[in-house]
Amino acid sequence: MGIFSFFGKRKTYFTPKETELILDAIRNAERQTSGEIRIFIESKNYLVSTIERAAEIFYHLKMEKTEHRNAVLLYLAMDHHEVALFGDEGIHQQVGSAYWENEVAAMLKLFKEHDMANGIANCVTHIGATLKEKFPYEATTDKNELPDEIVFGR
Repeated sequence: MGIFSFFGKRKTYFTPKETELILDAIRNAERQTSGEIRIFIESKNYLVSTIERAAEIFYHLKMEKTEHRNAVLLYLAMDHHEVALFGDEGIHQQVGSAYWENEVAAMLKLFKEHDMANGIANCVTHIGATLKEKFPYEATTDKNELPDEIVFGR
């Protein structure tokens, strides 16, 4: 008799090279700002609103606990083709809703060209530049408040 797992193998969305590209973008962005950027990817969003799901994940990951309230979550539901950016109150007050909408639109343009990893990396780089402008790196007090790895949900 064989042993069978009830749990399926986790989907792989990126090659190791693409994963490293995305993680490098996060690390490079965060070296220049006190802000934090996280990426959460799951296969499906079972809520009606993509932004509501992003907010739920944001708070579940305790991203509102950053000192300057300047964390940003990039949320993707792969099978449902949904993406959202959710910024904490510190950064959102600085940039407003149109900023997030423009970043999502630029990312989707690369997604449509079947370049998801570069779309994500470019978005992270742009957000990092904005965070650098609004919340510059503080050499004496800055610390990496949140992990840099991509978080995979269900």
